[in-house]
Amino acid sequence: MNIGEIAESCGLPAKTIRYYEEIGLVRPDRSENGYRNFSEQDAHKLAFLGRARSLGFTIEDCRTLLSLYQDQSRASASVKQIARGHLADIERKIEELQAMRRALQTLVTRCNGDDRPDCPILDGLSGD
Repeated sequence: MNIGEIAESCGLPAKTIRYYEEIGLVRPDRSENGYRNFSEQDAHKLAFLGRARSLGFTIEDCRTLLSLYQDQSRASASVKQIARGHLADIERKIEELQAMRRALQTLVTRCNGDDRPDCPILDGLSGD
């Protein structure tokens, strides 16, 4: 498969596929004229990477997960450890976003939003 065909097959942009090749996540064969020739195995890897990235795994996590996926002697505990770590990161980010939401909600509630120049939102942002 050429890059256009593989992009359509796995649902990733060609630019992303080229990047994954550049960083060594996939290594398609090259024809004599230099064109990429992707295999079904490459398509499967790219679909795997697309799903992992859509869940927010980092490139390095994806590299490790892909390596574990290909290792038939892997321990599922290794995979679970990575997923748990990522889940903890997501939960921390959610907490941070909720705190941001509460702070902004308070500022918005305090602002009258009228023609007067005083604005609790700007005061809050400036630290006053």
